[in-house]
Amino acid sequence: MVSQKTTLLIIGGGPGGYVAAIRAAQLGIQTTLVEGGNLGGTCLNIGCIPSKALIHAADAYHQAHHFMGDSTLGIHVEGARIDIAQTVRWKDGIVARLTGGVGALLKKHGVQVIKGWAYMVDGKTVDVDLGRGDAEPTRIQCEHLLLASGSVELGLPGMPFSDTLGGKVISSKQALSPDHIPKKLVVVGAGYIGLELGLVYRKLGADVTVVEAQDRILPLYDEELTKPVAASLRKLGVQVLLDCQVQGLSHGGEGVRVLDAAGRESVLEADQVLVAIGRAPHTHGWGLEKLMLEMQGRALKVDDQCRTSMRNVWAIGDLTGEPMLAHRAMAQGELVAEVIAGKSRRFAPTAIAAVCYTGPEVVVAGLSPADAAKANLDCIHASFPFAANGRAMTLESTDGFVRVVARRDNHLIVGWQAVGAGVSELAAAFGQSLEMGACLEDVAGTIHAHPTLGEAVQEAALRALGHALHI
Repeated sequence: MVSQKTTLLIIGGGPGGYVAAIRAAQLGIQTTLVEGGNLGGTCLNIGCIPSKALIHAADAYHQAHHFMGDSTLGIHVEGARIDIAQTVRWKDGIVARLTGGVGALLKKHGVQVIKGWAYMVDGKTVDVDLGRGDAEPTRIQCEHLLLASGSVELGLPGMPFSDTLGGKVISSKQALSPDHIPKKLVVVGAGYIGLELGLVYRKLGADVTVVEAQDRILPLYDEELTKPVAASLRKLGVQVLLDCQVQGLSHGGEGVRVLDAAGRESVLEADQVLVAIGRAPHTHGWGLEKLMLEMQGRALKVDDQCRTSMRNVWAIGDLTGEPMLAHRAMAQGELVAEVIAGKSRRFAPTAIAAVCYTGPEVVVAGLSPADAAKANLDCIHASFPFAANGRAMTLESTDGFVRVVARRDNHLIVGWQAVGAGVSELAAAFGQSLEMGACLEDVAGTIHAHPTLGEAVQEAALRALGHALHI
């Protein structure tokens, strides 16, 4: 058996793992990274990046169809069609450039990258299957072990994912590389993944029905934020069935059996079924149980330095549970590298912004009014509608608002929320104001460029202070 040693061994080359590797190498730590698939993990390959590419393509196609009819802008087109194979090639090109860039950065910083599948031996020893037939695995011994294995999609009992892209039951991974657009698509799950991809397929021409077990869409967001999204779904003709349980495929496999809140069963006709009910930490199939690490539910339990219950074994990203966000994993990866290098760091962000790329988009950071009430904080909150924002009018996107939540006594801002076209780009401003401990007066007194959507941020702060200027 081939054997080698390293100071830091990282399992998983997703956003958390590769950032940790780069930062560790910058700090002079001998680093080896093991990844069985492509560098970049779920986010770059089958998640964040490809989904946003398809969202953009679907929006452009939908806009072209809009211009085939009456247009208030005076723009008219004769026809529009989509070559889905070319769209997928364009998406794959973006993914290839980004993953290739990650590989180049790791090489530049001197990180040893091993393509293979890791299997735990103990807290300092890992065997790596290089996938070369009968070749013996490579054994790697390390001083520090960083686990960054990410998460896996959850499926439904009795409805296994198809082996092919064009199969009956598909995952979000398969949905991101379609070989055709089905006539009728049933989406199981009205969370952000289900709605983002459901909207993509609807805008590309599919009849889409979304089935959700809870009583509203996007159940992790407050209802006021989701109302504009629900209105958009109705306008686009997406059927949403709430309080419904999927029972499996019908006997002939032509549809999906659904049970409503009253116990009545019906069958939804479907050419394809997209199951998007969430993700879970990737804890099985690679010997993690041998380490007998302390768990928190289905995730690894870590402290504020991302240490597990075993000395010099660290864990980051989706493996450590919610929130399963690439930017959280990146921040944790950087932190672990610096702690190993002897720096004093703690993972204690004031807030981590989360974005849902539906139409319109939703972004949240910090506490909502309901969250503040549950925390027994006496807070004020105020919203400013995009209907009163000049830039939103010029973009024909006046649905939605920006909302701020602040303490009543000292006006410290504790939360931001927004729903509207392009509001994902406000996430940085929201996060920065919370991390810097900004008060309402700080944001209200900052001159915001005109005309921008960001003016709604200032106006929300002004309104909370009782003197909004444009409403």
